[in-house]
Amino acid sequence: MPVRRALVSVSDKAGVVDFARGLADLGIEIVSTGGTLKTLREAGVPVTYISDVTGFPEILDGRVKTLHPNVHGGILALRNEDHLGQLKKHGIAPIDLVAVNLYPFRETVAKPGVTLEEAIENIDIGGPTMVRSAAKNYRHVLIVVNPERYGEVLNALRRGEPGADLRMALALEAFSHTAAYDAAITAYLEGLGAKE
Repeated sequence: MPVRRALVSVSDKAGVVDFARGLADLGIEIVSTGGTLKTLREAGVPVTYISDVTGFPEILDGRVKTLHPNVHGGILALRNEDHLGQLKKHGIAPIDLVAVNLYPFRETVAKPGVTLEEAIENIDIGGPTMVRSAAKNYRHVLIVVNPERYGEVLNALRRGEPGADLRMALALEAFSHTAAYDAAITAYLEGLGAKE
């Protein structure tokens, strides 16, 4: 199963330009969102705007940009005749790699004087949804949440099909990432006394 299309949307931009450039050099189409798209375009990396995939603009100050069947259908589809047929019927292209890390919630709430409103705006919704979708479908979709994995993933792609062990390791890391993220949100809200 070759990787033909990647969705790259990261708050931590460390290494993302080189990673995306490596993907593009392998002929992989890159789809991205606002801030990451700007970073990649400024670096000369070819990239498709997420709104061109969804046919819908980012709305509500960026709260809604990836929550769309053209994104999640592409991530969650099994690569079997039935699911691929449904994608084709609805004009959805598969997404074979998802590189996402989440809004910096922990960093935000660690700042002195942060308000509840600031904290809430740094609770990522679309990111964890894409991470969990890709991790659920790890047999068909590579999920990368850790920038330290970029080189390893690129090397695996250059060698051919990334193996089952790498796919599972990335999925486990992804689920751990979202679990820790939710735990940090819970701890913060509990610290405010919002226990119900």
